[in-house]
Amino acid sequence: MLILGDSLSAGYGLMQAQSWVSLLQNIWHDEQRGVEVINAAISGETTDGGLARLPRLLKQHNPTHVLIELGGNDGLQGHSVQKLQDNLSQMVSIARQFGAEVYLQDMQIPTNYGRRYNQLFSDSYEEVATAQDVTLIPFFMQDIALQEEFMQRDGIHPNAEGHPLIAEFMHAQLTPLLFTR
Repeated sequence: MLILGDSLSAGYGLMQAQSWVSLLQNIWHDEQRGVEVINAAISGETTDGGLARLPRLLKQHNPTHVLIELGGNDGLQGHSVQKLQDNLSQMVSIARQFGAEVYLQDMQIPTNYGRRYNQLFSDSYEEVATAQDVTLIPFFMQDIALQEEFMQRDGIHPNAEGHPLIAEFMHAQLTPLLFTR
């Protein structure tokens, strides 16, 4: 499984082994699931960057599954919602052309961007998932983002206590998709 993401998946501010992606790999390893997780997340990544990097990553790793966890930085930078949707749709199409099953991670941004932009942004993920017929994974920060004890001082990135909660959440979301079909 290739994780194409941003700082939330890259483990910003932590050692790589503390990131939810590494922790999820460990869970699946302990369960003897035989899943290799490739963490292609980069802090600061936008959908433009993910779209540019995806073909090379697919050729290099030939994943059977791809999780697209991007768009948060697009929103934080106030990028066009239409461009966000176009980039996400193109990434889904490209990954499918390589034969991968694709999952889209729902994303949210802080409310200070205005009600209209926030609504358009959050609706984008459901719209792309529906149009592309891909599984939309609920936002993995939903239950921890407002709890200080699980967040770094910046209020955006989960800390070492938050990442295991994300790993457990993603395990519950992804395991049935990967192993019951």
